[in-house]
Amino acid sequence: QVQLQESGPGLVKPSQTLSLTCTVSGGSITTNYYYWSWIRQPPGKGLEWMGAIAYSGSTYYSPSLKSRTSISRDTSKNQFTLQLSSVTPEDTAVYYCARGGGLGYPWDYWGQGTQVTVSS
Repeated sequence: QVQLQESGPGLVKPSQTLSLTCTVSGGSITTNYYYWSWIRQPPGKGLEWMGAIAYSGSTYYSPSLKSRTSISRDTSKNQFTLQLSSVTPEDTAVYYCARGGGLGYPWDYWGQGTQVTVSS
């Protein structure tokens, strides 16, 4: 059973960089052909895919967030990390990490989500 767990600060100040880590257990992030995504849900809004890192290490980003987003991984710890720079209160959301079979494929395993609030 694959499990994902998000971790990181729950409060970030405007203009700072939000950094979250997803720790994966029960499966390797390098296993063919899975993609590991970050997804967020602002209050009262739908899910927004932010980006993904593939089993190969290749990264993919939402065009609307690409200039502020970076996803990386630590294969020794079986973790992948999201960094979102220059945050504003509009980046307040529940942030999820999830596994999918490829870009555009449904996600089959999700973390429980972590609330991040951007406020001074």
